[in-house]
Amino acid sequence: MTRPIPRLLLLEGNTAPKRARAHELGVRTSSEIYIEAIAAHYPDIALDVLNGADEGEMIPGGRTWSEYAGFVVTGSALHAYDTDFAVTNQIELLKQAAEAGLPVFGSCWGLQIAAIAGGGEVAFNPRGREVGFARKILLNEAGRAHPMFKGKAAVFDAPCIHYDEVIRLPENATLLASNAHSEIQAAVIPLGRSEVWAVQYHPEFDLAQLVQLYTLYADDMVAQGFFADAAELVAYRDKLAALAADPANAGLAWQLGVDEDVLDDRTRRAEILAWIEAKILPS
Repeated sequence: MTRPIPRLLLLEGNTAPKRARAHELGVRTSSEIYIEAIAAHYPDIALDVLNGADEGEMIPGGRTWSEYAGFVVTGSALHAYDTDFAVTNQIELLKQAAEAGLPVFGSCWGLQIAAIAGGGEVAFNPRGREVGFARKILLNEAGRAHPMFKGKAAVFDAPCIHYDEVIRLPENATLLASNAHSEIQAAVIPLGRSEVWAVQYHPEFDLAQLVQLYTLYADDMVAQGFFADAAELVAYRDKLAALAADPANAGLAWQLGVDEDVLDDRTRRAEILAWIEAKILPS
């Protein structure tokens, strides 16, 4: 008997104006980069997108929760602690997916709204933005034993961009990883009839996405002191773009301080792939 093709629903976290601005600059949206990341390894999995920040948006094709094998919460420039529709609707959609029993994976925004949905707390990080690479993420004992990290070393770097962070997990959640910037870099959060596997960083990002983000947030990056001026930012961004085009360039990798945990697609995306293999394919 032929097994049915799994279908995942991806929650796009950004508003319509934010998505339009990204497209003007040639930057992929949160759901678009997730689609590329998943399809690169599982081309047969069907992927739908729900623009959860937009009023009037419905699950595509008139489908119901029962027609999906899992739910993925992508990134967003919103703040999980705000109370406008664009935020609260996404938290409600996450709760609905969990009540329907769907396995959930989330990165960055996904971790934050899962924490809020489960009774935790999110706040602005006083250390400021963690951007480009989250360095030296350390798995604790629970993280080293968790199947989400079966493809990871005990310490690794990962692409990231966030201002906010989870400062308190729900009582029934399990912390899996931390680094010097954010204590909560990964966690499992029980929710409804399911649980959320979530990370603060972005395993779905590739180097090209970071190049695009340094374009989208160029003025902010200079104003916040990450670069002395626009020329310095452009020089760094050009090195990233060159390494994206030639990942085997050891000199550029050394200059940028990145290793196979970022450069190897399967290693970088290991958490997403582990979730799919553990939670989606068996069904």
